Amino acid sequence: MKNVRVVVVGAGVIGVSTAVCIAEALPFCSVTLLADKFSPDTTSDGAAGILFAAKFPDIPVERQKRWFKDTFDHLLAIAQSQHSPEAGVMLSSGWQIFKEVPAERKPFWAESVIGFRFMTEEELKRFPDHKFGHAFTTLKCECSSYLPWLENRFRKAGGQVEQRSINSLQELSNSYDIIVNCSGLGSRTLVGDNQVYPVRGQVLKMEAPWLQHFIRDGDGKTYIYPGMHSVTVGGTRQEEDWRLDVDEGDTDSILKRCSRLEPSLSHGKVLSKWVGLRPSRRNPRVEKELVQLPGRRVHVVHNYGHGGWGVTLAWGTALDALGLVRQCLQEMPPQAKL
Repeated sequence: MKNVRVVVVGAGVIGVSTAVCIAEALPFCSVTLLADKFSPDTTSDGAAGILFAAKFPDIPVERQKRWFKDTFDHLLAIAQSQHSPEAGVMLSSGWQIFKEVPAERKPFWAESVIGFRFMTEEELKRFPDHKFGHAFTTLKCECSSYLPWLENRFRKAGGQVEQRSINSLQELSNSYDIIVNCSGLGSRTLVGDNQVYPVRGQVLKMEAPWLQHFIRDGDGKTYIYPGMHSVTVGGTRQEEDWRLDVDEGDTDSILKRCSRLEPSLSHGKVLSKWVGLRPSRRNPRVEKELVQLPGRRVHVVHNYGHGGWGVTLAWGTALDALGLVRQCLQEMPPQAKL
């Protein structure tokens, strides 16, 4: 008998990961995944989905390390299984290069990826504008395959899926015992959080099957990520920019910058252009609170604001959110669980 009703709001990579973690770990909970948009229409669907991260300023680095490692280990197991092509998860090797030596030469996630090392002077010769670099093997998770695969896993665990738009927690308060908010930018409306803001990203998918290694400029604005079916090239990081239309000026700039790093891209064919708004915040919000709504108090777990690092941190923060749901269950009066 499923006697605790949980709803996860948001069906990007954070929401679906969180819903799977809860449904698989807590079989006595009835879990609903509720969103206005599902794959292929989420921000996550356009993400290049390559695993590495920037450091958030106010979250203990040990916690960030755990988020990264938990996600990496989860995706590595998929990449090394028979599910790899269907789930869209693969190993990817390449370089991250810097015009100036960064303050932190070795990032906090260096031990979680495979074979991390500093690039040699010989390797850096092909990038004359860059003085320093990292070489390593990481993972690439393509959400246009991964999200439907995870949604299927969620359904197999007994999860329910509902597509509709909601504008306030109040709309859910009578139907659910615990609300898990994974609504990304939607949290501005849903919980009135103005600390979450868009960072516009534009990318191109290209046909260039001879490219096997990723290249990322350390400034995060120029990158080339070969994937299973195409190469993702980008990009832009335009803060507080809500435009969802393709900007041809950005397209030209992306092609120019990427061709400087990989001249053979000039022979590639542009297959599609995509724009998404990263749900950015000074720090992701992964915490719980008891919210007073008309007529009752409801447990709310928040898991949003990952910016451009959603795929990289999704499973790690989903496990944290699961832990917070467990805490909510312990705090609920016994009759609420009947």
